[in-house]
Amino acid sequence: MTEENVTSSWNGFIFVGFPNILGSQSGLFVIFLSIYIMTLFGNLTIIFMTTFEFQLQTPMYFLLGQLSLLDLCYITVTVPKMLSNFLNVKKTISLGGCITQLLFFISMEGTEAFLLTAMAYDRYVAICFPLRYTSIMNRCWLLVAVAWVIGFCNSLVHTTLTFSLPFCGSHKLNHYFCDIPPLLQISCKETQLNELVLVIVGGICIGFSSFICILVSYTLIIFTILRITSANGKLKVFSTCGPHLIVVALFYGTAIFTYIRPSSAYSLQRDSFVSVMYSVVPPMLNPIVYSLRNKEIKRIVGKRLCGREEIL
Repeated sequence: MTEENVTSSWNGFIFVGFPNILGSQSGLFVIFLSIYIMTLFGNLTIIFMTTFEFQLQTPMYFLLGQLSLLDLCYITVTVPKMLSNFLNVKKTISLGGCITQLLFFISMEGTEAFLLTAMAYDRYVAICFPLRYTSIMNRCWLLVAVAWVIGFCNSLVHTTLTFSLPFCGSHKLNHYFCDIPPLLQISCKETQLNELVLVIVGGICIGFSSFICILVSYTLIIFTILRITSANGKLKVFSTCGPHLIVVALFYGTAIFTYIRPSSAYSLQRDSFVSVMYSVVPPMLNPIVYSLRNKEIKRIVGKRLCGREEIL
């Protein structure tokens, strides 16, 4: 099949979805609908509180609110279409829909990498320079704006390169949403250039650089913690960083496994689980590991829901 014929007959993609071992389509619909509802509730709660509660008008909570907004966008890009496909025999997506989904999904990934970096910097300033925290972080919105711009530019590069390739055959994607590895797998052309750009731009310029910044921040934080004489003081300070470290490890671990490897190594059964880990689970867990463990937020939730202030 020539490239011209492939392009002219190309009107969309068919999702293979999850392997049968994961259960029936109706069962998966209930599971992912429940996850989506919990994610919406948790992140909308955080956004509402960090926006309208006067006590939470600080840089740290502003960044938490931005993370929740990002997580809402992140999961909404993929899960509603996935839920629709669970109820349909023909699990298709149009070319335009696939381009839009990939553009926004990769954009959210790049943005999250730098937002996590901004949050690590916030913890560094709070722990190492507590008296100057407010003056240093009073323009944290600039860090957030830069994160969104970089994320979008990174996504634009990868989306343009991916859809400049011709696709052939049945256009079946071994996935449940449009992502780079399954798209490269069905291309009629060699994809070494795409994979090289993915490693250099996405892996090194976005992923590695942000990870190094996080690593440097926590190295300096550890040096500061070691100078604290009280064991309880050390534990209290480091515990404020624990949730962030957990999500950083989950985000970077699954992203590296998914993107920094040849497209020929892609496997439906193994990578369907990994895809859930980096695209669905973190947006659901982030309000818990970041915010709902925070005493100030728990006090406000108790006040709003129970009509009384309570530190849990």
